[in-house]
Amino acid sequence: MCGIVAYIGEQEAYPIIIEGLKRLEYRGYDSAGITLLNGKLNTYKKKGKVLDLENFVAGKDISGNQAMGHTRWATHGKPNDINAHPQVSNSGRLALVHNGIIENYSTLRSALKKLGYTFHSDTDTEVLVNLIEEIQKSENLQLEEAVRLALQKAVGAYAIVVFDVEDPNKMVGARNSSPLVFGIGDNELFLASDASPIVKYTDKVIYLEDGEIITIGLNGKYEIRRIDNTVSNNPVQQIDLKIEEMEKEGFEHFMLKEIYQQPITIAETMRGRINAEEGWAKLGGMDQYMNRILAADRIILTACGTSWHAALIAEYLFEELARIPTEVEYASEMRYRNPIIKSSDLIIALSQSGETADTLAAIKLAKQKGALIYGIVNGVGSSIARETHSGSYIHAGPEIGVASTKAFTSQLTLLSLMALILGHEKGMIPEGYYRQLLAELESIPGKVARILETDDHIRYIASEIKNASNALYLGRGFNFPVALEGALKLKEISYIHAEGYPAAEMKHGPIALIDMYMPVVVIATNKNSYDKVVSNIEEVKARKGMVIAIVTEGDKRIREIADFVIEIPMTEDPFTPLLSAIPLQLLAYHIALMRGCNVDQPRNLAKSVTVE
Repeated sequence: MCGIVAYIGEQEAYPIIIEGLKRLEYRGYDSAGITLLNGKLNTYKKKGKVLDLENFVAGKDISGNQAMGHTRWATHGKPNDINAHPQVSNSGRLALVHNGIIENYSTLRSALKKLGYTFHSDTDTEVLVNLIEEIQKSENLQLEEAVRLALQKAVGAYAIVVFDVEDPNKMVGARNSSPLVFGIGDNELFLASDASPIVKYTDKVIYLEDGEIITIGLNGKYEIRRIDNTVSNNPVQQIDLKIEEMEKEGFEHFMLKEIYQQPITIAETMRGRINAEEGWAKLGGMDQYMNRILAADRIILTACGTSWHAALIAEYLFEELARIPTEVEYASEMRYRNPIIKSSDLIIALSQSGETADTLAAIKLAKQKGALIYGIVNGVGSSIARETHSGSYIHAGPEIGVASTKAFTSQLTLLSLMALILGHEKGMIPEGYYRQLLAELESIPGKVARILETDDHIRYIASEIKNASNALYLGRGFNFPVALEGALKLKEISYIHAEGYPAAEMKHGPIALIDMYMPVVVIATNKNSYDKVVSNIEEVKARKGMVIAIVTEGDKRIREIADFVIEIPMTEDPFTPLLSAIPLQLLAYHIALMRGCNVDQPRNLAKSVTVE
């Protein structure tokens, strides 16, 4: 949440920062701002999108080869021009951008007020920049030392960049529980929330760790120290990220592009990890800890949002295919409820960004209790990837649309591989069925491509229900979590209230809501409970509900009773979520578009939730 990009080098900084902010806008788009240093600080801030900032800055002084920019998702203070970042100190000497939350800002603010400081914004960030200024002024310190001492007094999460008009040849960055990446270019240096705004200029980065402070200079030199003032020697890493992956490439929205990428991204998740003809599947991250994984008494999956829905499906996968007791925890609840975790447990953490604050905190808690931690993330070099004992990348590529699509199906693909490997290693899957499942999983990308060919039909259905105020999603077994995910997608981007339920639970409350104005989406592909799902559809129709059914190709029985039918190819039950999720993504997308919603940047949401 929130995006930072900063530059110091030989080029004019403004175009680099503005372009970087546009690439970071998926992290927050309540307001945006930029400060340029060229003998003085020129700070421009505007409520709204980066484009609003760009229009506001037109015609103003944008010179300078040192600058910082920020795109905000509001925590302290409503979205407006005053609360936008960068925040400038009382004297105008320091400018600072900040992601995160300073929890003790109220106490610090009161203390600074007694010293004569005044505050113009409602932000904790303005408190932090004035705290740094007070320490720097009262103790006559260099900027980096003032930052270090100030952060020892600050409690909470942060990624910051700050510079000093009186010391113009350097800037200082720091992180704690919020990501900050340092990029090394040719005679130019960068700091950013992630690699997306700097990949155009360099592929060499250093990922800062919690409690580290970096000082970078116009001379190209840098130094990283911990908050205790000891020196860090972080390795320079090479990022494999292509600039075109962050463009729309002819699609109207990133979300649509990412939906259509899924035949490729699912295949990429499997590449080199499965061979049905030879009869094997493997995950390199499992090899080192295979004995301990196989001996696990219990699997606990922890995640948030869409990743939590992937984890729910994994519960069915691990228990069905590997016969290992499995539980799923909201990371935000797990970290606070003193869970019973043993050293014999396997904790699997799911996060697209690899920076989700609650998930990161949950795995640190589980690690303290001696459990084995396995990470499944998309963000290479992310905090969760570095914090876990082992893990696997899903290789979905950058996901810019706030509502997750391709990352969800890539997570499911990797979890399916993991369940197959465990089930086979434990002897729970007969060899013939194991090979059948491998072949079926390999065929999924082609089947997803076939579903995408039905987009026009799904768009028509969207046009018929776009004015609904509420919707109900029903599924059973493997597809109950898909119903939850379908409802979440509709809520996220169209702002229609929607709920997902196990189909049989409809009679225990939600059926009271059903009338002719309530669309009911039913995932009816289950082989072992097909008749039960048909009965659920009949119950909806008896109350004049409108039924949109996701069925297996060739299904005639449900076609006769449902108002609308979307067909998906036949597959094995454990893999139906990989197919049934696709039409639900498209349905939500088209409904949102028809309602005039911003599908890539839905209101109040940000892509990477790096604060509690």
